[in-house]
Amino acid sequence: MRQLIQNLKTGETTVEEVPVPLPRRGQALVRVAASLVSAGTERMVVEFAEKSLLGKARARPDLLRQVIEKMQREGVLPAVQAALQRLDQPVALGYSSAGIIEALGEDMEGFHTGQRVACAGGGYAVHADYNLVPRHLLTPLPDAVDFESAAFTTLGAIAMHGFRLSQAQLGERVAVIGLGLLGLLTAQIAAAAGCRVLGIDINPRRVALAAALGINACPRAQAEETAQAFTAARGCDVVLICADTPSNDPVELAARLARDRAHVVAIGAVGLNLPRKPYYEKELTFINSRSYGPGRYDPAYEEQGHDYPIGYVRWTEGRNLQAVVELMAAGQLQVRPLITHRFPIEQAPQAYDLLTGRKQEEFLGIVLTYGQENEAVSIAASSSRQSPVAAPGVRPLPLAQRSSSRLSVGVIGAGLFACSTLLPVLATLKDIQRVGIASSGGLHAQYAARRFRFSYACADENAILHDPDIRLVAILTRHDSHAGLVVRALQAGKHVFVEKPLAITEEQLQQVEEALRQHPALVLTVGFNRRFAPLAQRLAEFFAARREPLFAHYRVNAGYLPPTHWLHDPQQGGGRLIGEGCHFIDFLTFLVGAPPQRVSAHSLPDNGRYHQDNFSLTLTFPDGSLGVVDYLANGDKSFPKERLEVFCGGRIAVLDDFRRLEMVGDGRHKVTHGRQDKGWRAEWLALTRAIAADAQPTIPYDHLFGVTRATFAALASFRQQGAPVAVRQRDVAP
Repeated sequence: MRQLIQNLKTGETTVEEVPVPLPRRGQALVRVAASLVSAGTERMVVEFAEKSLLGKARARPDLLRQVIEKMQREGVLPAVQAALQRLDQPVALGYSSAGIIEALGEDMEGFHTGQRVACAGGGYAVHADYNLVPRHLLTPLPDAVDFESAAFTTLGAIAMHGFRLSQAQLGERVAVIGLGLLGLLTAQIAAAAGCRVLGIDINPRRVALAAALGINACPRAQAEETAQAFTAARGCDVVLICADTPSNDPVELAARLARDRAHVVAIGAVGLNLPRKPYYEKELTFINSRSYGPGRYDPAYEEQGHDYPIGYVRWTEGRNLQAVVELMAAGQLQVRPLITHRFPIEQAPQAYDLLTGRKQEEFLGIVLTYGQENEAVSIAASSSRQSPVAAPGVRPLPLAQRSSSRLSVGVIGAGLFACSTLLPVLATLKDIQRVGIASSGGLHAQYAARRFRFSYACADENAILHDPDIRLVAILTRHDSHAGLVVRALQAGKHVFVEKPLAITEEQLQQVEEALRQHPALVLTVGFNRRFAPLAQRLAEFFAARREPLFAHYRVNAGYLPPTHWLHDPQQGGGRLIGEGCHFIDFLTFLVGAPPQRVSAHSLPDNGRYHQDNFSLTLTFPDGSLGVVDYLANGDKSFPKERLEVFCGGRIAVLDDFRRLEMVGDGRHKVTHGRQDKGWRAEWLALTRAIAADAQPTIPYDHLFGVTRATFAALASFRQQGAPVAVRQRDVAP
């Protein structure tokens, strides 16, 4: 399919061919008929992309601070490389579209294939032939609403949410500052609600258009005089700011137009240096509106499909979308007069020439079309089309030639971690043949295939699992899918590399064990890379001849994650103890030579800010060794992340962030410095050699499963107020 892509590194806006995405649970695959270009949000993205690196740093000082913190932790070169890799990730433009449902995932009751819908959401309702959209960001279209009009639905919901925040009532006087797309939609919504509306803009043509739509309007220069007459000198009850300017003039004008104790709502992106005197003297209520309503930016609502009870939240973003299309159907919200330009999707970059001013031409509503007339697309025709997800989804790319002499690898998952960390490592290994890569959205798989020279990209993991040319499957997806994909890959006869964790529940882990028993000739390994790091190997050698238990203390300055981060979700990420703590339990297991027998776990109070991610684990090993893992989210990210101290038999070793190893013993003191190396390359070299030689797994299976069960035991210890919990041991030898 065709999709419009923005490259933040080069500034290029291009239309690319990418695999058609595959709907998952709670999602619909929508064949797009029309999408709206946002003159505000999308212009900011494109203009940011076109800036130099220095310009980007000046525009986003928050991101610059993150780069500086990474420099302090890991060094200049890794930080710069990570920043450039992040900029090189493709960005899908667009957030408002309309089309026909082509296929449905599970749990999509109330929708059906062939249904006409409006779609919303950045990353979902993008400029592409097909959109993958969760249920609460879809709304059915009334028969009277055509696709081009429906493409305005998301912007209409933004306007509607801002209007609702104002608490405007029937008959009140409402001023709308800024009569671009957002302002003209807002003015019509206010009028439909029974308010008397005055529109204001610096552009006389926008003023004339508002008047043609039945809105009282005036130029900016006459705003105060007109408002006096419009309100009988009482002032406006509500002022809605819909302008798009860094200037402070709109908020200053709003204060002058407003009556005593009026409401001022900023819906557009404007300067927000509020002048205290007028806002204080009139005791104005100022609200900065956020997007299209309650539910926005809440993963539980948008991604997982959990609705808010209507008795508590009447107007969610989904219900706002529905209200907008109902206004369109009733003729109370006119959007077709706002369309000034149409471009077919293949000519979409020309639309951005208008946005950025490269082409000097006045515009308002820019609609992208997708090769079909709206009225000609019938429900019957759409349902008779072959669903693109019925095909394997493989689109060969002429990028690499297959070779039988190397280990052929297929990858499932092409997110930021995969593209910035693991795939660059695979690209350097001569003994690996990169065959196929899959991601559910398709776009990132296509990007990774081109960048790292895979033979093909696809959206369906089945294409990878059942490709006879692939011998090893690398699973780089989110945590909840790991165990299931491991089982399916083993059943398909593939060796498996899976990023940590191996599983997030005991049931999942048992399923993996059973699959291994059924396929004893296959190799399974987990991405516990730290044990393969060069300094880790030296550390282990230093204590290799020990004859007594050791004590190890591993401190991790993990850094804060916001409450909505997917890793905190017990169903999707498993929490940070299971999802990340396993790394450090594994490293201690590697040093001792066996997984722990007992775990005691304590955590700091969350106090509404944390998610049980400030914890301390005490691990007891079979030989009497003790390990302590202190994992902390409450520190400063600019401080080095990891420090390990080991004491045993008159020897001491300190490993600092895999960059410095200090070893003291037998009267000698040795310090080794180097570039940070956490073992990713060595991990893959060991894996390829083991498979080539039909050797034992690179990490013993009792370690893989014992470490995972140690995280489960730690969770049980949390629930028992830190009481020691035995780690369940099982025979996992294939």
